[in-house]
Amino acid sequence: MAEPVFNVLFLCTGNSARSILAESLLNNMGKGRFRAFSAGSTPAGRVNPFARELLEKNRFPTGELRSKSWGEFAEPDAPRLDFVITVCDNAAGEVCPVWPGQPITAHWGIHDPAAFEGSDDAKRHVFVEAMNQLQRRISMFVSLPFEKLDSMKLQQAVREIGTTGMSAPAPMESAL
Repeated sequence: MAEPVFNVLFLCTGNSARSILAESLLNNMGKGRFRAFSAGSTPAGRVNPFARELLEKNRFPTGELRSKSWGEFAEPDAPRLDFVITVCDNAAGEVCPVWPGQPITAHWGIHDPAAFEGSDDAKRHVFVEAMNQLQRRISMFVSLPFEKLDSMKLQQAVREIGTTGMSAPAPMESAL
């Protein structure tokens, strides 16, 4: 019997950086056990160029990445979501659509690298830091014993990932 594939939606207000990075990371690190998506309440309409550059530098596919509204995932023909994870504090405080199937929800707040002001090299550094933090959290997420946890324990474990100090795997290459 084939293992289930879990659909995970990462939310951020603008859906241009953090949620895009998380979508790409999970699709890569999930090794077919997860299908990641990203969306925003007020999408920027484009992927942040520093996010795209960092993903491409680390050889992640970027061709299908796009900034989109979370409304796409509340439509009747949308994928059934197993997890909805906010990665920005603004999105965590917003009233979200009703997700069909009552997915497990969590908040993994990450500082917004797109809001950072400074030189391009400094911006790249901030994007690397955000991607490293997401990588650590996603590594913890994909390592959970999904088959052994009931929904309450799984909910708790996914939420705790967003609050832990996190030690982890080797970071992504620096864009500096």
